Amino acid sequence: MPQADEQQKTAPERPSPWNLGGLTVRQLTLRVWHGINEDDVFGRAGQIAYGFLFAVFPLFMFLLAILGIVTGPHSAIQQHLVMEATDAMPPTAAQVVQHVVTETTRVSGSGKLSFGLILTLIAATSAMTNIMDTLNAAYNVREGRSFLKFRAIAVGLTVAIGILIVVALTIVLYGNAIANTVGNFVGLSGVATWTWKIAQWPVAVFFLLFAFALIYYFSPDVEFPVWHWISPGAVAGVFLWALVSFALRVYLHFFDSYSKTYGSLGAVMILLLWFYVTGVAILAGGEVNAEIENAAAKKGVPEAKEKGEKQPGTKPQRRAA
Repeated sequence: MPQADEQQKTAPERPSPWNLGGLTVRQLTLRVWHGINEDDVFGRAGQIAYGFLFAVFPLFMFLLAILGIVTGPHSAIQQHLVMEATDAMPPTAAQVVQHVVTETTRVSGSGKLSFGLILTLIAATSAMTNIMDTLNAAYNVREGRSFLKFRAIAVGLTVAIGILIVVALTIVLYGNAIANTVGNFVGLSGVATWTWKIAQWPVAVFFLLFAFALIYYFSPDVEFPVWHWISPGAVAGVFLWALVSFALRVYLHFFDSYSKTYGSLGAVMILLLWFYVTGVAILAGGEVNAEIENAAAKKGVPEAKEKGEKQPGTKPQRRAA
């Protein structure tokens, strides 16, 4: 098979996004900052935060209604789920979510299940469409998909990310119990427990990166010939989200002026602020990927797209100003 071997040797290797399109970290950072300002990322993140705020309570109603049907109302599993799901939030904001969810899920039933599902899809899909529109702006393309396809993608992403959240929470909540059961069965309960305590955090980070990868792959109206499980934009987005969330928690721990000034309304403002920085992190990661691909295309990488191109080598169809 000398001919096949020769073809394999001469076949061009797929460019890695981790080459940063030939840019240095400083050059990439400056271009991303310019893109953030040009595409009004900070303004659009406010729209996303607004959608998240309206989606979070129906989402918990829906999830807890399902648990209420399966395990009965007011079960320890329901309370544990809410506590863990709000752990990343600032403490004051988490208290608001926990209080509202507790008050609105006293009685579980099919009506509440349907109501929570409908509200969640409407509100969360609205936030997702804002993300999709902003990522189109990052690649400087006009939305060309039909209304039904656009909405179907938004709903699909919303449902997929919701499933990822539920699976991740289930692994974190019940991973120790599963590890203990398996460990006892094979006679290594102590080893299994400690192994899981170490492994659960990489697993949680993987689910975050996977959620970001789904958003960056399906949201913009451009074609990607290769699926990347981990992209520089996803890593940057997750890192920025974790860093800002931690910084916000530290700030509110020492300088909780919102609650002192606005009372109970301050907690809602803190929750909205956390959703805002989450939106900024998601959009900033998308800007990173867009700038890397644009730089790679200008250096002649055949599979990369310049801004305004939906496919490599096609005529740019830039967005209207």
